[in-house]
This record gives sequence, structure tokens and C-alpha cells, in this order.
Amino acid sequence: MNSRKQILWADDEIQMLQPYLIFLREKGYDVTPVCSGTDAIDACKEQSFDIVFLDEQMPGLSGLETLQEIKREHPQIPIVMITKSEEEHIMEQAIGQHIADYLIKPVHPNQILLCLKKHIHSREIVEEETNKNYREEFSDISYMISTAGTLEEFIAIHRTLVKWDMLLQDIQSPMKEILTQQRKEAETAWAKFVMRNYENWFTSGERPLMSPDIFSRVLFPMLDRGEKVFFVVIDNFRLDQWKVIQPLLAEFFTIEDEAVYPTILPTATQYARNAIFSGLMPWKIQQMWPDLWVEEESDEGKNLNEKELIRTQLDRYLKRYDFSYYKINNSDFCEKITGQLKQLRTPLNVAVINFIDMLSHSRTDSKMMRELCNNESAYRSLTLSWFRHSPTLAFFRMIARLGYKLVLTTDHGTIRVSDPVQIVGDKNTNTNLRYKVGKALVCQSKNCFEITRPKQVGLPSPNVSSSYVFCTGNDFFAYPNNFNYYAQFYRDTFQHGGISMEEMLVPLVTMTPKP
Repeated sequence: MNSRKQILWADDEIQMLQPYLIFLREKGYDVTPVCSGTDAIDACKEQSFDIVFLDEQMPGLSGLETLQEIKREHPQIPIVMITKSEEEHIMEQAIGQHIADYLIKPVHPNQILLCLKKHIHSREIVEEETNKNYREEFSDISYMISTAGTLEEFIAIHRTLVKWDMLLQDIQSPMKEILTQQRKEAETAWAKFVMRNYENWFTSGERPLMSPDIFSRVLFPMLDRGEKVFFVVIDNFRLDQWKVIQPLLAEFFTIEDEAVYPTILPTATQYARNAIFSGLMPWKIQQMWPDLWVEEESDEGKNLNEKELIRTQLDRYLKRYDFSYYKINNSDFCEKITGQLKQLRTPLNVAVINFIDMLSHSRTDSKMMRELCNNESAYRSLTLSWFRHSPTLAFFRMIARLGYKLVLTTDHGTIRVSDPVQIVGDKNTNTNLRYKVGKALVCQSKNCFEITRPKQVGLPSPNVSSSYVFCTGNDFFAYPNNFNYYAQFYRDTFQHGGISMEEMLVPLVTMTPKP
């Protein structure tokens, strides 16, 4: 089978281009020369080509007309327009017809070669360079993991691993397995770091910026400077998911700051998001505002009081700012809110967007969603597709148009679990797969993190003897009864509540609208 790349070149002065054809054949390409648009169309019917070069000014069918005919039957073929004309309207027409490239005569042979590398060899080149670059950086990443001892160093590791996961996702690479192993090593190191330091962050009074500090340390200073702020919390939103939607938001926002911060434990909406909006740790919410805190065993929704919690935080800090609050659960409501934004006059505006959380849960419950979202790459792809095609993008565009500074974050991330861990607890133990709170909890794994004095880390105690136990890495809890069934059912689902970089190290991005 001929593995040489096939080129079709249509030009009414094709004889004048013999040096180019010889040059390309010497470089290992097969070139089919034709001298009219009609011949080019016929040639495409008779054989397959990897790329087509079209002269724009040919007698009979013009280059643009030929382009239309070829694209109608062969939309996948990259077509490069070559012309003597530099008229802007011709370029615009060609671009509008989805040409791959546009070259002005006289063309240098190296320009042709660059076109070929760009449009028919780019995948191989990218794969080769990406594999080479990861191999070169592998030792540096391993050293970072083995020596990391500060939060900033683990954030740098997480950023680096997310970068390589996204670079390797679409290529055939033996490096993917190596990266997976490095991620496991990093998660092990992160879990040990959290176990050593988490309680001390609260008892020493020297904790880093965490969920309860977002308003006081990020939003209030902006408002005090007289800036209009829109604060958006996308539930269950990971750093890699932020990275895939970032280019879309960059069309109408300039990124001012792209931070990563650790959420509180448990990495669950009831705890982390309520902490964000109240500016308090969950135990303090329970003590100060018992009517606004919902206990673990309650069937009531855990986030029904967010607007009231925001108000208590504003009052506590003596901030007299008017604010709006929206919880966006579906496209219709998102469209409705977007249409109403023009009437906004409040300096502080808060929105919670729940799609990612709904996607995560539906993947657990639906066989079809498991197929559509069977790994991290697919999870990111679905996130991007939702963001691009839902009214959410128009919602953000309107925020920019109205001149609001945008602060975007999440309450927690999520992780794909794989390894079941047996745990035993009383009948009132909660159902979350990544953390348990209850009495007499017994976990069979040495990798779990237990907090026996919840109030020291700001967590409520349903009972005097209650403790919290957290999964680390890719583990998830299952009870001994029907253990194998639940282990199989929940394996490879996305869960949250425990200790992992994906769940705990989340984006906090500040953006200013472009003019």
C-alpha cells in the first residue's frame, strides 16, 4: 500500500510549476497536476487526496467555484488557495469557504512544505514533540512530587499534571500510562500532606486562603474599591474543566488572576459552598445560624439558604452592599436571567451554576452517560460542549458587556474513583462515597484520614462521639453488605467529598471585561 501523501495541484499554468512538483516528489510526496478546476473536481472523484492546492484565477471554473464543488463532496480535504491577487474580498470569500490556508504568488517551496507540515503532518509532529517533551520533563515532575512540602509546591504539581493530561489526551502515546502512575504518586503525597497539616491549619490560626475566606479576602476588597462584581460558583468544577472553557471566556474577558486554592473538608457542597457564602466554617454556621444549617441526616436540600448566608456575612463585616443572587439549574432559567441582567444595578451579584454537578451525578446513574463520559478527557469534552452550546456562554458574555468584573470559582472538584474500601458504621452514617460522618466508624484501609475532634477543624458533630473519615486517592467507601455489587456499580464514577488534588485544589479566577 502506498503510504506517501497524495497532493492534487490545480493551476492553468501547471507547466510553469515543474520545479515545485519535482521538489515535492523529492520530499516524498505524490503530486497529481491538473490545469483546470473541472479536472480537479474529476480527479477528486477518481482518487483520494490528502491536500489540494488551488490556483484562484483559472479560466472556466475559478478557484473559488472549484473550492465549493470539492468541499461539497469532500469536506474533510484541506484546500490551500494560491493567488496573485491580494484583494481583501477574495481572501474573505476563500476563508468563508473554509480553506485551510491562503498563499500569495510567488510562492517559495518552503512555504508549500510548511503548509504540508501544518495541515497533513501536524498530528504526527505534535505527537512526537509532546511525547519528547513529557519524557524530558518526567524526571522534574518526579522530583517535584518526592520533595514537595508546601501547599504552593503541590499546587504547582497539580497544575503541571493537568497540563500534561490535557496535552496527551488526544494523541497515541505510551506516556499516558506513565502520567497516570505519576498522578497516583502525587495523590499519595498530597494525602499525606493533608493528613499532616490540615488540623494544624485551624489550630495554629495560619491557614491558607480557603472556602470561608473568598468573600472577605477577594470580593470585599474589590467592592470597597468601587468595582462592580459578578461572583459565579460553578458547582463541582475542576481545574482541568476551567482550562477547557478558558479560551471561550477569553474572547470577552481578560484574565487578571488565575489562582488555585484548597477547599475545606469534606469537599462536598453542603460544607464547602455554605462556607463560601457564610464566611464561616460549618460548625460556626450551625452554632450561629442553626435555622440555616441542615444536618447530614436531614432529607431537606443542603443548599436552600445560600442567599440568607450571604446576607449574614455582609452584616457581620458591616458591608452595606446590595446584592442579587441566582441559582441556575436549567437552560430556560439561564436565558431568562441573561435577559434580565441589563436591569441590574447592584454592585455585588452572585450566581450558582449547577450543570457540572448534574453531569457528575447523571453519569453515576445513567449507563448512557457512563459511555459518553468514560474518562477525564470525555468529562472535559462534555463540559466544553455544554458551555459552548448552552445559554451559559451568553450569560457570561452579557456580564462582560455590562462591565462587571467576574470572579469564577467552585465549591469543590471531583475525582474518578476506582478502588473500593470497606467501612462499617451505625445506621445514621451518611451515604457519601468519599467521606463518612457517624459513630463507631471502622475503616479497613490505612489510607483513610480520620478526624476524631471535628470542632477543632470547624466541623459539626451530629453526636458527641461522631467522627469524620475521608477517602484518599481513588478510593471510595462501600459497606460489607453487597460489597461486590456496590464496588462494581460505583467503580469509575466521578465522586467528591474526599481528599484528592482534583477535589481540593480548585480554580479561583478573576477576570475583567474587554472593551
